[in-house]
Amino acid sequence: MSTAPDTSVLTTGPSTDERAARAPWALTAPALMLFIGILVIPLAMTVMLSFHDWGQYKGIEPVFILKNWHEIATDPYYAEMFWRTFRVALLATLITAVFGAPEAYILNRMSGRWKSFFLLVILGPLLISVVARTLGWALLFGGNNGLVNKFLMSLGLIGSPLPFMFTETGMVVALAHVMMPFMVLSVWAALQRLDPQIENAALSLGASPLTIIRRIVLPQIMPGVLSGAIIVFSLSASAFATPAIIGGRRLKVAATLAYDEFLNTLNWPLGAAVAVLLLMALVLIVVGSNALIERRYAEVFR
Repeated sequence: MSTAPDTSVLTTGPSTDERAARAPWALTAPALMLFIGILVIPLAMTVMLSFHDWGQYKGIEPVFILKNWHEIATDPYYAEMFWRTFRVALLATLITAVFGAPEAYILNRMSGRWKSFFLLVILGPLLISVVARTLGWALLFGGNNGLVNKFLMSLGLIGSPLPFMFTETGMVVALAHVMMPFMVLSVWAALQRLDPQIENAALSLGASPLTIIRRIVLPQIMPGVLSGAIIVFSLSASAFATPAIIGGRRLKVAATLAYDEFLNTLNWPLGAAVAVLLLMALVLIVVGSNALIERRYAEVFR
Protein backbone atom coordinates (compact mmCIF):
# COMPACT_ATOMS: atom_id res chain seq x y z
CA MET A 1 0.00 0.00 0.00
CA SER A 2 1.53 3.26 -1.13
CA THR A 3 1.56 6.43 1.05
CA ALA A 4 1.16 10.08 -0.13
CA PRO A 5 4.28 12.36 0.25
CA ASP A 6 4.28 14.78 3.17
CA THR A 7 3.85 18.17 1.41
CA SER A 8 4.26 20.10 4.66
CA VAL A 9 8.00 19.24 4.69
CA LEU A 10 8.51 20.42 1.09
CA THR A 11 6.93 23.84 1.71
CA THR A 12 9.03 24.60 4.83
CA GLY A 13 11.44 27.61 4.45
CA PRO A 14 11.50 30.52 2.01
CA SER A 15 10.39 29.93 -1.54
CA THR A 16 12.57 30.46 -4.59
CA ASP A 17 11.01 33.85 -5.28
CA GLU A 18 11.62 34.98 -1.71
CA ARG A 19 15.26 33.90 -1.84
CA ALA A 20 15.71 35.73 -5.15
CA ALA A 21 14.20 38.88 -3.66
CA ARG A 22 16.55 38.72 -0.66
CA ALA A 23 19.67 38.03 -2.71
CA PRO A 24 20.46 41.70 -3.60
CA TRP A 25 20.19 42.71 0.07
CA ALA A 26 22.46 39.86 1.14
CA LEU A 27 25.04 40.73 -1.53
CA THR A 28 25.09 44.43 -0.68
CA ALA A 29 25.05 43.94 3.10
CA PRO A 30 28.88 43.86 3.55
CA ALA A 31 29.38 47.02 1.50
CA LEU A 32 26.43 48.70 3.24
CA MET A 33 27.83 47.86 6.69
CA LEU A 34 31.26 49.17 5.65
CA PHE A 35 29.67 52.39 4.33
CA ILE A 36 27.78 52.90 7.58
CA GLY A 37 30.81 52.06 9.71
CA ILE A 38 33.42 54.29 8.08
CA LEU A 39 31.25 57.17 6.82
CA VAL A 40 27.79 57.51 8.34
CA ILE A 41 28.72 56.87 12.00
CA PRO A 42 31.86 59.12 12.03
CA LEU A 43 29.92 61.85 10.21
CA ALA A 44 27.05 61.65 12.72
CA MET A 45 29.56 61.82 15.59
CA THR A 46 31.21 64.88 13.99
CA VAL A 47 27.83 66.62 13.73
CA MET A 48 27.09 65.86 17.39
CA LEU A 49 30.57 67.08 18.38
CA SER A 50 29.94 70.45 16.73
CA PHE A 51 27.20 71.14 19.32
CA HIS A 52 29.49 70.47 22.33
CA ASP A 53 31.22 73.10 24.41
CA TRP A 54 34.99 73.51 24.82
CA GLY A 55 37.22 75.41 27.23
CA GLN A 56 40.99 75.67 27.57
CA TYR A 57 40.95 74.20 31.06
CA LYS A 58 37.73 72.21 31.12
CA GLY A 59 38.18 70.54 27.72
CA ILE A 60 35.21 69.17 25.78
CA GLU A 61 31.90 69.14 27.62
CA PRO A 62 29.10 66.93 26.18
CA VAL A 63 26.35 69.55 26.29
CA PHE A 64 24.04 70.68 23.49
CA ILE A 65 24.79 74.34 22.68
CA LEU A 66 24.89 76.49 19.54
CA LYS A 67 28.00 78.41 20.60
CA ASN A 68 30.25 77.19 17.77
CA TRP A 69 27.63 77.72 15.06
CA HIS A 70 26.80 81.18 16.43
CA GLU A 71 30.50 82.10 16.40
CA ILE A 72 30.88 81.01 12.76
CA ALA A 73 27.71 82.85 11.71
CA THR A 74 28.60 86.16 13.42
CA ASP A 75 32.40 86.42 13.11
CA PRO A 76 33.47 88.02 9.76
CA TYR A 77 36.73 86.03 9.91
CA TYR A 78 34.90 82.79 9.08
CA ALA A 79 32.89 84.43 6.29
CA GLU A 80 36.12 85.69 4.68
CA MET A 81 37.74 82.29 5.11
CA PHE A 82 34.84 80.44 3.43
CA TRP A 83 34.66 83.09 0.67
CA ARG A 84 38.40 82.60 0.05
CA THR A 85 37.91 78.82 -0.08
CA PHE A 86 35.21 78.96 -2.76
CA ARG A 87 36.96 81.78 -4.66
CA VAL A 88 40.19 79.78 -4.96
CA ALA A 89 38.26 76.63 -5.92
CA LEU A 90 36.25 78.50 -8.59
CA LEU A 91 39.35 80.07 -10.17
CA ALA A 92 41.14 76.71 -10.22
CA THR A 93 38.07 75.18 -11.86
CA LEU A 94 37.98 77.87 -14.57
CA ILE A 95 41.67 77.35 -15.36
CA THR A 96 41.28 73.58 -15.64
CA ALA A 97 38.26 74.03 -17.94
CA VAL A 98 40.05 76.53 -20.21
CA PHE A 99 43.18 74.41 -20.59
CA GLY A 100 41.84 70.90 -19.93
CA ALA A 101 39.05 70.82 -22.56
CA PRO A 102 41.32 71.74 -25.53
CA GLU A 103 43.95 69.38 -24.16
CA ALA A 104 41.47 66.48 -24.14
CA TYR A 105 40.25 67.35 -27.65
CA ILE A 106 43.79 67.43 -29.09
CA LEU A 107 44.57 64.19 -27.29
CA ASN A 108 41.46 62.57 -28.77
CA ARG A 109 42.51 63.57 -32.30
CA MET A 110 45.93 61.93 -31.90
CA SER A 111 46.54 58.39 -33.06
CA GLY A 112 48.91 55.56 -32.37
CA ARG A 113 51.71 55.72 -29.87
CA TRP A 114 51.55 59.51 -29.51
CA LYS A 115 48.09 59.26 -27.96
CA SER A 116 49.29 56.63 -25.48
CA PHE A 117 52.40 58.66 -24.65
CA PHE A 118 50.60 61.95 -23.98
CA LEU A 119 47.79 60.15 -22.14
CA LEU A 120 50.46 58.75 -19.82
CA VAL A 121 51.97 62.24 -19.43
CA ILE A 122 48.59 63.69 -18.45
CA LEU A 123 47.49 60.90 -16.13
CA GLY A 124 50.93 60.09 -14.72
CA PRO A 125 50.79 62.82 -12.04
CA LEU A 126 47.87 60.96 -10.46
CA LEU A 127 50.37 58.26 -9.47
CA ILE A 128 52.43 60.82 -7.51
CA SER A 129 51.46 62.13 -4.10
CA VAL A 130 49.72 65.51 -3.99
CA VAL A 131 52.23 66.59 -1.34
CA ALA A 132 55.17 65.82 -3.64
CA ARG A 133 53.61 67.72 -6.54
CA THR A 134 52.81 70.71 -4.33
CA LEU A 135 56.35 70.77 -2.93
CA GLY A 136 57.55 70.87 -6.53
CA TRP A 137 55.48 74.01 -7.08
CA ALA A 138 56.87 75.49 -3.87
CA LEU A 139 60.39 74.99 -5.24
CA LEU A 140 59.41 76.55 -8.58
CA PHE A 141 57.84 79.56 -6.89
CA GLY A 142 60.71 79.83 -4.39
CA GLY A 143 60.25 83.50 -3.45
CA ASN A 144 62.02 86.20 -5.47
CA ASN A 145 64.65 83.82 -6.84
CA GLY A 146 62.23 81.10 -7.97
CA LEU A 147 62.41 79.62 -11.45
CA VAL A 148 58.96 80.94 -12.36
CA ASN A 149 59.93 84.55 -11.61
CA LYS A 150 63.27 84.17 -13.42
CA PHE A 151 61.53 82.73 -16.48
CA LEU A 152 58.90 85.50 -16.61
CA MET A 153 61.57 88.20 -16.13
CA SER A 154 63.75 86.69 -18.85
CA LEU A 155 60.81 86.93 -21.27
CA GLY A 156 60.27 90.54 -20.26
CA LEU A 157 56.72 89.86 -19.08
CA ILE A 158 57.38 91.24 -15.60
CA GLY A 159 59.91 93.79 -14.32
CA SER A 160 60.13 92.59 -10.72
CA PRO A 161 59.48 89.23 -9.03
CA LEU A 162 55.85 88.37 -8.33
CA PRO A 163 54.85 86.90 -4.97
CA PHE A 164 53.55 83.34 -5.44
CA MET A 165 54.22 81.71 -2.10
CA PHE A 166 51.63 82.44 0.62
CA THR A 167 49.28 84.04 -1.91
CA GLU A 168 45.97 83.03 -3.48
CA THR A 169 47.60 83.18 -6.92
CA GLY A 170 50.06 80.48 -5.94
CA MET A 171 47.29 78.32 -4.49
CA VAL A 172 45.17 78.65 -7.64
CA VAL A 173 48.07 77.74 -9.95
CA ALA A 174 49.09 74.72 -7.87
CA LEU A 175 45.50 73.49 -7.43
CA ALA A 176 44.80 73.86 -11.17
CA HIS A 177 47.81 71.68 -11.96
CA VAL A 178 46.89 69.07 -9.36
CA MET A 179 43.25 68.86 -10.53
CA MET A 180 43.90 69.06 -14.29
CA PRO A 181 43.78 65.25 -14.91
CA PHE A 182 40.22 65.06 -13.52
CA MET A 183 39.00 67.64 -16.05
CA VAL A 184 40.84 65.96 -18.94
CA LEU A 185 39.37 62.56 -18.05
CA SER A 186 35.84 63.96 -17.83
CA VAL A 187 36.06 65.71 -21.21
CA TRP A 188 37.78 62.66 -22.69
CA ALA A 189 34.80 60.51 -21.66
CA ALA A 190 32.40 62.97 -23.33
CA LEU A 191 34.47 62.97 -26.52
CA GLN A 192 34.09 59.20 -26.81
CA ARG A 193 30.36 59.76 -27.51
CA LEU A 194 31.10 62.17 -30.37
CA ASP A 195 30.98 60.66 -33.83
CA PRO A 196 33.98 61.98 -35.84
CA GLN A 197 32.00 61.58 -39.07
CA ILE A 198 29.81 64.53 -38.00
CA GLU A 199 32.85 66.80 -38.06
CA ASN A 200 33.86 65.44 -41.46
CA ALA A 201 30.33 66.01 -42.79
CA ALA A 202 30.32 69.61 -41.56
CA LEU A 203 33.78 70.17 -43.06
CA SER A 204 32.63 68.81 -46.42
CA LEU A 205 29.65 71.20 -46.34
CA GLY A 206 31.98 74.18 -46.03
CA ALA A 207 31.96 74.85 -42.29
CA SER A 208 35.15 76.38 -40.90
CA PRO A 209 37.09 74.59 -38.13
CA LEU A 210 36.08 77.32 -35.68
CA THR A 211 32.40 76.85 -36.56
CA ILE A 212 32.72 73.07 -36.12
CA ILE A 213 34.28 73.55 -32.67
CA ARG A 214 31.69 76.14 -31.61
CA ARG A 215 28.50 74.55 -32.99
CA ILE A 216 29.23 70.81 -32.98
CA VAL A 217 32.06 69.83 -30.64
CA LEU A 218 31.51 72.26 -27.76
CA PRO A 219 27.78 71.49 -27.23
CA GLN A 220 28.55 67.76 -27.27
CA ILE A 221 31.38 67.93 -24.72
CA MET A 222 29.76 70.55 -22.48
CA PRO A 223 28.25 67.91 -20.12
CA GLY A 224 31.76 66.49 -19.69
CA VAL A 225 33.18 69.96 -19.01
CA LEU A 226 30.48 70.70 -16.43
CA SER A 227 30.85 67.28 -14.79
CA GLY A 228 34.61 67.80 -14.59
CA ALA A 229 34.01 71.28 -13.17
CA ILE A 230 31.90 69.82 -10.36
CA ILE A 231 34.62 67.28 -9.52
CA VAL A 232 37.44 69.83 -9.64
CA PHE A 233 35.50 72.42 -7.62
CA SER A 234 34.54 69.99 -4.85
CA LEU A 235 38.07 68.55 -4.60
CA SER A 236 39.66 72.03 -4.66
CA ALA A 237 37.33 73.43 -2.00
CA SER A 238 38.07 70.50 0.32
CA ALA A 239 41.81 70.24 -0.51
CA PHE A 240 44.22 70.41 2.41
CA ALA A 241 47.81 69.66 1.34
CA THR A 242 48.14 72.28 -1.42
CA PRO A 243 46.60 75.22 0.53
CA ALA A 244 48.59 74.24 3.64
CA ILE A 245 51.95 74.21 1.77
CA ILE A 246 51.44 77.11 -0.67
CA GLY A 247 49.17 79.26 1.50
CA GLY A 248 50.96 78.66 4.79
CA ARG A 249 49.46 79.29 8.19
CA ARG A 250 48.39 82.89 7.53
CA LEU A 251 46.35 82.30 4.35
CA LYS A 252 43.89 79.70 5.60
CA VAL A 253 41.02 77.99 3.87
CA ALA A 254 38.24 75.92 5.44
CA ALA A 255 40.19 72.64 5.43
CA THR A 256 43.34 74.10 7.00
CA LEU A 257 41.26 75.99 9.59
CA ALA A 258 39.48 72.78 10.64
CA TYR A 259 42.88 71.05 10.88
CA ASP A 260 44.28 73.81 13.11
CA GLU A 261 41.24 73.73 15.38
CA PHE A 262 41.50 69.95 15.75
CA LEU A 263 45.27 69.54 16.24
CA ASN A 264 46.72 72.93 17.29
CA THR A 265 44.16 74.68 19.50
CA LEU A 266 42.44 71.34 20.35
CA ASN A 267 39.04 73.02 19.98
CA TRP A 268 37.45 69.96 18.42
CA PRO A 269 33.82 71.21 18.55
CA LEU A 270 34.67 74.37 16.58
CA GLY A 271 36.72 72.37 14.09
CA ALA A 272 33.81 69.94 13.69
CA ALA A 273 31.42 72.83 13.02
CA VAL A 274 33.73 74.21 10.30
CA ALA A 275 34.09 70.77 8.70
CA VAL A 276 30.34 70.07 8.77
CA LEU A 277 29.52 73.49 7.32
CA LEU A 278 32.02 72.96 4.48
CA LEU A 279 30.54 69.52 3.78
CA MET A 280 26.97 70.86 3.74
CA ALA A 281 27.92 73.69 1.38
CA LEU A 282 29.68 71.31 -1.02
CA VAL A 283 26.79 68.83 -1.00
CA LEU A 284 24.31 71.59 -1.83
CA ILE A 285 26.52 72.96 -4.62
CA VAL A 286 27.25 69.54 -6.15
CA VAL A 287 23.67 68.24 -5.96
CA GLY A 288 22.22 71.49 -7.31
CA SER A 289 24.75 71.75 -10.15
CA ASN A 290 24.28 68.10 -11.09
CA ALA A 291 20.49 68.53 -11.24
CA LEU A 292 20.83 71.59 -13.47
CA ILE A 293 23.27 69.81 -15.81
CA GLU A 294 21.05 66.73 -16.16
CA ARG A 295 18.01 68.92 -16.85
CA ARG A 296 19.84 71.14 -19.35
CA TYR A 297 21.56 68.30 -21.24
CA ALA A 298 18.95 65.55 -20.84
CA GLU A 299 19.14 64.69 -24.56
CA VAL A 300 22.92 64.21 -24.42
CA PHE A 301 22.77 61.84 -21.43
CA ARG A 302 20.25 59.52 -23.16
